[in-house]
Parts: sequence; C-alpha cells; structure tokens
Amino acid sequence: MSARCCIVPPYLLQGIAESAELPDEAKVAAQRTLSTRDTFTVARAERFDVLSQPRAARAAASAHHHPQPSASERQSIVPEILLQHIADAEDVDDETKERARRDIDRIRAATSQYQKQLTGEDEEEAKAPTSAFAIAGADTEDKKKKKQPTTGFYRAVHDAKNDDDEDNLPGQIIRVEGQLASVTEDAAVNEAYDNVGKVLEFYLKQFGWKSIDNRNAHVISTVHFGKNYENAFWDPSRNQMVFGDGHTFLYRFVNCIDVIGHELTHAITEHTSPLVYRDQPGALNEHVSDVFGIMVKQMVENETAAEADWLIGEGCLLPDVKGVALRSMKDPGTAYNDPRFGKDPQPAHMDGYKKTTRDNGGVHLYSGIPNKAFYLASIAFGGYSWEKAGQIWWKAMTSGSVPPRCSFVQFSDVTTEVAEELYGEEAAKIVRAAWNEVGVVRKH
Repeated sequence: MSARCCIVPPYLLQGIAESAELPDEAKVAAQRTLSTRDTFTVARAERFDVLSQPRAARAAASAHHHPQPSASERQSIVPEILLQHIADAEDVDDETKERARRDIDRIRAATSQYQKQLTGEDEEEAKAPTSAFAIAGADTEDKKKKKQPTTGFYRAVHDAKNDDDEDNLPGQIIRVEGQLASVTEDAAVNEAYDNVGKVLEFYLKQFGWKSIDNRNAHVISTVHFGKNYENAFWDPSRNQMVFGDGHTFLYRFVNCIDVIGHELTHAITEHTSPLVYRDQPGALNEHVSDVFGIMVKQMVENETAAEADWLIGEGCLLPDVKGVALRSMKDPGTAYNDPRFGKDPQPAHMDGYKKTTRDNGGVHLYSGIPNKAFYLASIAFGGYSWEKAGQIWWKAMTSGSVPPRCSFVQFSDVTTEVAEELYGEEAAKIVRAAWNEVGVVRKH
C-alpha cells in the first residue's frame, strides 16, 4: 500500500461532506476524496514509523511490508519504455536523448546483476540497488572508470483520463523531459511539468539538493486523476505526484507551485529527518512541507518575507468560496470562513493546542503553530525567507539532530542552535523569540 500526504486538510473536506447547505453531488465528491485520503494516511504513518527505526529494524520491517520485487516490477517504477520514449522522440534535444540511452543501458546492466543475484551466480551483486530509481542513477563500475558526470533527473507527465484506480497509474504518457510545451494542448500537463521543475531547481540552487533523494531521482506526475477528485498527493510507492481536477470548491492544484513544493518536500523529508506522522512530530512534518512550499512560491514571485502573503494553496479555492487559501502561515485560522463548510480551525498559539485523535493527532491542524514561528523569524531576519530562516530550517532537517518523535520544543531548540551556529547569537535570539511568541517555550 502506498503512503500519501494530501494537500487539502481533512477538516476542510469533512466540513464540505457534512454541510447541510450543499447539494448531494458536492458532499459525495468530498466524502469520496476524504475516504481515499483517510485510507492512505494510515499508510503514511506506518511508512514514517519504519523510517524512524534503526537501519537493521527498518530493513526487516520494509522486507515484511514490502517484499523484494521482481526485476520486471522494479523496472516498472521507471519503465524502460519511458526512457525509450525520450530517446526516440523527435522533439527532444540530443543531450537529453543521449542521457536516456545511457540510463537504459544502466537499467539493463543492473537488471542483469539482479538476475545473477537470484540465481546465486555472484554474491557481491546482492548489493545491487533495489529501486529502479536507484538503478537509473547507480554508479556502475563502467561509469566509475569512465568518470561520467552524474545524470540529472527526468520529468514525465501522464494523463489518468479521470480514472481513480491507483493500479492504473501513471496513465498515458503525454510529455517527457526535453519536450516543448507545444507537444500538448493540455494546460494541466504543462503546468505540472514546469512547476515540478521549478521546485527541484529551488532545492538545487538554494540547498544543493538534487531532486527528492539527492541522487537525481526521476519525478513522474499524473494529472486528471479521478472524477471530481479534490486533492493532490505524493505517492512514494511510485515516486510520483498525482493531481485531481477538483470540483465544487477546490481546483487547479497543478497551478499552485506551493502545493507541489509542499508535496515534494514530504518525499525529501523521508531522505533527511523522517518525522513520525502523528501528534507534534506529524505536525512538524506538515510544517516543514509548508515552509519549503511557501519559499518556492516566494522565489517564483520574487517576494521578500515582508512583501509575501504567506498563503498556502492560494489558487486552489474556487472564486465563490469565502476565503483566500487552504492555510495562512502569517495568521493561522484566517484562511477561509465559508458558511457552507465552516471556518479555518488552525490555532496560531499553543493556547489552542488540545490533544485529539482525529487527523493523526491533528497533524494538519497544529502545523499552524510552527508555521507562525517560521513566518515571525523570516520577518525579523528581513530579506528573502530562504536567505536565513530557510537555511536554518534546512540545516536543522539535515543535521541529524531532529529525532523522529520530535516535539515542538525540541524542534525549537534545534533551530535556535543552528541559527547561532550559522549566523551568531543575535540570530539565535530571533529564532527563540519567534518560538516564544507562539507559546513554544523551553521549560527550565
């Protein structure tokens, strides 16, 4: 089972599904989206539980829940036919085509190694990568000898044609790496292609991070998933983004770069500091995705922290909805207030924090508290959010100091310590003050 995190919070969908003022069609669509989301939230929690364990225990758990796939199954994740499509396309540039041909050769070589492993022909080859994404970027002995440069990632966008059966993903291929926008008239395809590229470009430029795994993993996207599907999610079992078209209240997920930044960051969190997906660590997991999603949006719009609106999913609400976005990092709890499905319930301070069993302990609800802290720190530093506050949060996530079951107070300590390490005592005071203002206070 795949693990998903969806951009639309469950309490918003629940409000639509339970509203007495809405037509049945709207409520049924919201309930269908919510049911799908609930099923896979459990799987996301299980995934982060496994990732938070020591390496040996993690391998055993992974083998139990995800048995070793066959060579053909491993190839199907990044199908050779996709790379062949790139290599053969007339409108793809020569450099990208040549790179695709080299990766086809590597996949075939790695698959051959795997077959030898199964037959016991070579014990050393038991160390071959177990993921087709890893295979595509693996350092073969041939590559090491020739000292070929590390290849970049590929993007590919598929069309689900409103099919909601996950087994049929990724769907019909429409546009691949190197092809121009003119290859299709489908705006959703081109928006997904461009925005995924901008998010990964941001990570590379600002933090030196290559794709989602720092190894140039290829990123596939599928648009037009399901009928009236009001959400977007990252599916790690297929290493791909999936976008619905929306319905009565929510739409245009591919056009919201912060949505794509949010979802791809969940994948990156798995490769940096996996945070258990429940209670405060789960809220921090959501918070980190909002932080990097909002920074990507601000980069694209060339806005300083003071100029930005700090709205997540600003373009996802249809015009007649009384609201401005899915969430506000500047003023949690003010993103929407529509009489048909309710008011944004996010608290902005620990005074509003109450234990709950819903939404895995309120992972979407309470992310607003650390979100406000990041906003306050960014404003205090001035300039662009990624220049100091963003660098602090990134260093914290890659420092090895964020435990899987990290509390808000622990995270505040790590970010404060990193701030001092990077920028000095005054920077540490700014970060500590931001956390104090939202009620996340260290107990002496």
